[in-house]
Amino acid sequence: MWFAVLPDGESGQAAASMLRSGATEVVSHHSGRPWLVGSWPAGHLVTAVVAGARMAVIGRCPVTADALTDRLRRVRDAADAEDALTGLAGSFHAVVSAGGRVRVRGSASAVRRVFHARIGGVTVAASRADILASALDACVDERQLALRLLASPPPYPLADGGCLWRGVHAVPDGHGLLLTADGRATVQRWWSPPDPELPLAQGADAVRQALTAAVDSCTADRKTVSSDLSGGMDSTSLCFLAARGPARLVTFRWESVDPANDDAAWAARATARLPGAEHVLPDRAGAPLWFSGMNSLDVAADEPGVWVRDSAKLATLAGMMTARGSSLHLSGGGGDELFAALPPYLHDVLRSHPRTVPGRVRRQRAVQPQPLWPLLRGLADRSTFSRWLTAWADHLAPDPAKASPARFTSGSAWGTFSSMPPWATPAAVHAARSVLREAAAEAPAALAAQRGQHAALAGAQVCGRAFRQVDQAAAGLGLPHAAPFLDDSVIEAALSVQVADRGAPDRYKPVLATAMRGVVPDTLLSRTTKGEYTADFYFALRRNRAALADLFNESRLARAGLLDTAALAAGLARPHLPPEVIRALDNTLACEVWLRSAIRPRGG
Repeated sequence: MWFAVLPDGESGQAAASMLRSGATEVVSHHSGRPWLVGSWPAGHLVTAVVAGARMAVIGRCPVTADALTDRLRRVRDAADAEDALTGLAGSFHAVVSAGGRVRVRGSASAVRRVFHARIGGVTVAASRADILASALDACVDERQLALRLLASPPPYPLADGGCLWRGVHAVPDGHGLLLTADGRATVQRWWSPPDPELPLAQGADAVRQALTAAVDSCTADRKTVSSDLSGGMDSTSLCFLAARGPARLVTFRWESVDPANDDAAWAARATARLPGAEHVLPDRAGAPLWFSGMNSLDVAADEPGVWVRDSAKLATLAGMMTARGSSLHLSGGGGDELFAALPPYLHDVLRSHPRTVPGRVRRQRAVQPQPLWPLLRGLADRSTFSRWLTAWADHLAPDPAKASPARFTSGSAWGTFSSMPPWATPAAVHAARSVLREAAAEAPAALAAQRGQHAALAGAQVCGRAFRQVDQAAAGLGLPHAAPFLDDSVIEAALSVQVADRGAPDRYKPVLATAMRGVVPDTLLSRTTKGEYTADFYFALRRNRAALADLFNESRLARAGLLDTAALAAGLARPHLPPEVIRALDNTLACEVWLRSAIRPRGG
């Protein structure tokens, strides 16, 4: 699925002709000129027309054409269209054409993104970067690719405006693009995170309403939907909400190789309370492993995605669920980022509820043992977000002789210093550092004044970008995905709750647990553990180590000067890898597989 948005001017028609080769659909402006070109499934586009104005909602949204028309009557100009979208559930792009101007925006969560480029002398927007890159015959930006080798996906602001194609730009999350008739473009903010002011009871009620509407938008007008049911609170909540809807529910779970993983026990308790659903648990002996089938993988995503590690599992899931009639699969992605107690929350609580901090510190150290004085120094730190970015750039490559400043690496810092992997070449490290320093030099403001609020939103957006790639791959297999926790209305509700209530160190996801009381049985909301899959990783790595080594024998990353194949081979041969190196391997695989498709000859 993709679409491009064109300005309402004569020059827009020339750009449209450069994009129409792969398009199956065209929607026109009031003038008759092309407005939207692309290819999308039936039911994914709802349009409204009022006089000379047009509005389109593209994606998952239960709004009808009549209801959207009523909303469009409020719009006088494309720039003020956001009021007409207030309260809509789901995950979607919104496009308005009015008064000779066009406005397009995606989602605040990064699940729906907007890219733009100059094509045929005008600025054109699109839902996928590769569509614009193809029209431009653009080359891969190797500096941006080097940044994707980081052990963790690059957070705000690195992924906001950066794009892997030269000449193609990303619209920052929470912003839209305004196109004038003569082809000029302006980026405008349409969303900001709420102030975390609601007490637990009121905030949990808002979360319950938003999450219920999000899941309802998945089950409405569908005969069958499927959902992960790992046993964790996130997927369990989605399943119990989906079971109340009109669609038949099929749940799915992979079995871990680790007998100590208690996901199985909790999932069994949940399935016993969902007798009306069909529950699928593939036999472990025949289930595909991580890292399987990598050499033959054909990537259809516009950015690297760590889902490539799970590609064989994703194909199996799609086959089993579509065979049972599912037209949409629900994922619990985003639940941890929004509802878990993030370490920076304590920094916020010190400023909002200082009297509670001594007790919270004691409880946090009981749950997560750590030295007291470094923790207190981190809580006292007042460095700015841009200063933290600069410090990160200075310590991008691990250096045993140069310790990172404790105030920038404590749990209450603005973020985590993600490092380049040991197999990144000096050129790759230099490229990533230069991008990071350029971002820091612009002195960007944090996503929120509070560090915990910033961390939650930044994490949700990283999760949204990763989920976007999963959905692109899964849709290509016939099973589109949905992540209701990443719907904007759910993010808004979750971030509106007081940080002191969200970050209780001795309670597991208190806001979500409170929100789901009466929906999910209380016994299932009492879980305080999270499944651990390290054993599954090493089991899969041992089985597929030779295939992975073969994959990198003809490495495109190495040809680009970004990867030291000898260092990677040495890393793969180690019996155990540090957690950060494990994460880096996922991202390196994602970049390698994506690059093979990105540099494929045109028409190949």
